[in-house]
Amino acid sequence: METISKTIPPEEDGATVRHILKAHLHFSSHAISRLTRAECGILVNGRHARTVDILHTGDILTVETGDHRPPKAAVVPGNWPLPILWEDGHLLVVNKPAGMTAHASNFLPDTPTVAGALAWHRGTAFIFHPVNRLDKGTTGLMVVAKSGYIHDLLRRQLHTQRFYREYRAICLGRPTPSTGAIDAPIGRDESSAVRRCIRPDGAAAVTHYQVLAQGAGLSLLRLVPETGRTHQLRLHMAFVGCPLAGDWLYGTEDPSLIARPALHACALTLTHPVSGEILHLSAPLPADMAALASRLSPVVASDSAI
Repeated sequence: METISKTIPPEEDGATVRHILKAHLHFSSHAISRLTRAECGILVNGRHARTVDILHTGDILTVETGDHRPPKAAVVPGNWPLPILWEDGHLLVVNKPAGMTAHASNFLPDTPTVAGALAWHRGTAFIFHPVNRLDKGTTGLMVVAKSGYIHDLLRRQLHTQRFYREYRAICLGRPTPSTGAIDAPIGRDESSAVRRCIRPDGAAAVTHYQVLAQGAGLSLLRLVPETGRTHQLRLHMAFVGCPLAGDWLYGTEDPSLIARPALHACALTLTHPVSGEILHLSAPLPADMAALASRLSPVVASDSAI
């Protein structure tokens, strides 16, 4: 099981183990409780320690970061392709293909899942905690934490500069102006189990966009979400009159153009929650979107480009 260690500095001399776990390593009270029941959950200088023990300068506190309980639901493995672009003992980043959901659901029980693909290749004991979920039709970079602790640390980074995400999309028409921000709150559409809608009492949602290329009634966009609401990018583009190509839910289904909403998570920068390393990852456009993009002509970037 993966661990993290902290050497106690002079300014923390006399602190308890619990204080360091909560204030510096950001363990929740529930996680600390589970650590106390693990044989080697908490060690000080290589020996078992209690949360009430006093720490001194130079002590080395070592804590297990893995999950100490089985997942709530068993994952059904599936032999589905799932490229892994980066991995260490704490997290991994996959390039999710279209047609795959994060978890199995009652709405789509037979759909390939990221959880199932990882269970097939890594074994059913593999711990799966998706950090940034992508819709079934959306392709690209998706981060998976290997423990609840790492998942919690990464979720705190979401929608901050420590976890930057960028997308490419192809929409119908061209948004005006060519660079801008869409600020429109999103809430549930009460007439549908899956749709969202723009509504005054919805959650705040902001999307920055830039037109990169255009032609044949289409535009290639750079999209940067400031928030992370369900269906945000798809709904925001439909809201300004430029739904994504192939978006059956917020636009018009057109398999002859593309068989899914034309949306791809292309770039990701995040701060590793344990090492502090800055990770820069990218994924090229998949073949279906690249074919559409090849029909378009580049647009000269403006000074106000995002």
